Amino acid sequence: MALLVQKFGGTSVADVERIQAVARRVARCREEGHELVIVVSAMGHTTDELTGLARAISSDPPQREMDMLLATGEQVSIALLSMALHAQGVPAVSMTGTQAGIVTESAHGRARILEIRTERLRRLLDDGQVVVVAGFQGTSSGRAGTPEITTLGRGGSDTSAVALAAALGADACEIYTDVPGVLTTDPRKVADAQLMETVTCDEMLELASLGAAVLHPRAVEIARNYGVPLVVRSSWSDAAGTRLTSGTPRPIGSEGLELGKPVDGAQLEMHQAVVALAHVPDRPGVAAQLFEALGAAGLNVDLIVQATHEGASNDIAFTLAEADVDRAELVCREVLMAMGADVGAGGAQLRAQAGLAKLSISGAGIMGRPGVAAGLFDTLARSGINLRLIATSEVKVSCLVAGDQGQRALRAAAEAFELHEGQLQLNPEICRIGDPAVRGVALDRDQVQVAVRRVPDRPGTAAAVCRALADASISLDAIVQSERSHAGTAGSSKDISFTLKRDDRAAAERALAPLLLQWPGSHFEEGAVIARVSAVGAGMPCTAGTAARMFRALADQAINIELIATSEIRTSCVVAETDGVRALQAVHAAFALGGTITHRAEGSEAPV
Repeated sequence: MALLVQKFGGTSVADVERIQAVARRVARCREEGHELVIVVSAMGHTTDELTGLARAISSDPPQREMDMLLATGEQVSIALLSMALHAQGVPAVSMTGTQAGIVTESAHGRARILEIRTERLRRLLDDGQVVVVAGFQGTSSGRAGTPEITTLGRGGSDTSAVALAAALGADACEIYTDVPGVLTTDPRKVADAQLMETVTCDEMLELASLGAAVLHPRAVEIARNYGVPLVVRSSWSDAAGTRLTSGTPRPIGSEGLELGKPVDGAQLEMHQAVVALAHVPDRPGVAAQLFEALGAAGLNVDLIVQATHEGASNDIAFTLAEADVDRAELVCREVLMAMGADVGAGGAQLRAQAGLAKLSISGAGIMGRPGVAAGLFDTLARSGINLRLIATSEVKVSCLVAGDQGQRALRAAAEAFELHEGQLQLNPEICRIGDPAVRGVALDRDQVQVAVRRVPDRPGTAAAVCRALADASISLDAIVQSERSHAGTAGSSKDISFTLKRDDRAAAERALAPLLLQWPGSHFEEGAVIARVSAVGAGMPCTAGTAARMFRALADQAINIELIATSEIRTSCVVAETDGVRALQAVHAAFALGGTITHRAEGSEAPV
């Protein structure tokens, strides 16, 4: 007999017939001998309808009252489902988030879970009850300790379910939705998207942060951090769905269930080199031609960054083992010449630098917590360590530093994020033999591309930029430091480009304005309207040529790449918004991810 937490989304309980179907499924599962906690969302589009009512009353309703209003949606669902279970002869009891012991922060509309007091839940389970819990909500101690209803924000029911599974030590958490599981991409844009049988939590975090809506990143973070076995399945069939794999379970710390340390490891790779190309032609196919040639020469490239273009040229930089740097430089020179680019004064520039080290911090949802990257850059700046190159993703932030400063950088990061020796790795083996190079592809059209131009090229600049944005609660995604230097009376300067949520663009400009005033000649600049296509796979580090295949797929469709940002398990390309869907389809096909699959994609619960 297993203890299972099962979550049913809004489309799964959209009307009486569907609620009764869920009750029959739950009844069958109970007959198999399982203990069950059922988490449900509000029916259908109830949350949207309630929000609309509030907006009709006030253009800016108090967030406390919004929580009071929105929490009623799930209360309708839990009561009706409990009634349907009783009609099936199943003893069941409905519970609000407060009654279930879900304790949160006081932040209305976006509260994180601090703890779940499970005593009442366990007593009800021991009595043979099926416990039906309202997702998306909890309770906090307001002024003078008075309980206040809080909501968890987008994806809150997923978060509730996985958090309950972690607190109860459940054997599994099953997320029932209107698609058969996690698909290789969005089937509304790519008709032959197919089901993934398994996916790692790190891969799912990347996909979820890139726009895959089948699971919210917060839910995946909890599963990863506490080793919760997590399954995504269809509400309409008995198919196995997709299983998310995670590490060894760990206990919930005193700092809070969702407020645990976001950084759980740091790695240092020595003997690294960077090859930088500046003023290369800005046209489709350049990146493909370059990295295909490097792959054909047997050179394994690690990080790749391409900054926003200036004029008719781009800058591209990549890292690799320093033992390969001379061969890489020769290949790059040959490629530039084949393109007809002049190398030297007045033309394309090629530089190589060995004797570097790559410092990385890793954890769940790093980029979703604005202060983490800023904290790393602050720490390194205080130690006088300059950043040669920056690469970011949802689960890792990496930066290239001088080799003789590598150990100092690792120790500084360990101290800043309170990491013990067992969480530090020197020259780690990151290759996962047997994992596919690309497991899924995602498209995000909710991003904007901005740059801060001509900022000082000295320790602390990236830290200051990221800190200003973090203090405004603005999360960045890709952060790319240009290779191109600008000479000036105040010294050398560089450009830093980044992508962020479209809704945060105006706030980002306001947050950076006081800082840019301190740096004469620097300014904020918004790029063209963009889409971002990303390939994700745990096998990427040990599969040479993965990035080149992606770049070639885009080049063959005459799609120009405006920005490149990679991590160990993700390659992202920014393209023109009008090319977004075409880019997604091309990359999905390039890695042969398509197949024949019957999937249902209705309602609001979108697949990958």
